[in-house]
Amino acid sequence: MVKIDKNITFEENLKKLEDIVDQLESGEIDIEKSVELYEKGMLLKNNCEEKLKKVELQIKKIKVENNKVQKE
Repeated sequence: MVKIDKNITFEENLKKLEDIVDQLESGEIDIEKSVELYEKGMLLKNNCEEKLKKVELQIKKIKVENNKVQKE
C-alpha cells in the first residue's frame, strides 16, 4: 500500500502529481511501477481535493463573518 504525507502543502502535492503524470505519459516504466504510481497519484489527488475543500470552507466562513460585520 502506497502512503503519502498528508502534511505537505497543496503546491507540493500538485508538483508530485504532475511528476507522476509525466512518468506515466513517458511510457518508459513497467506495468507494476505504473500501477504503483497511479495509486500514489490518486492519493495525492484526494489529498489535494481535501485541502481545497478546507480552504473553500475557510473562505465561506470569512465571507459570513464579513457580512455580519458590515450589517452592524
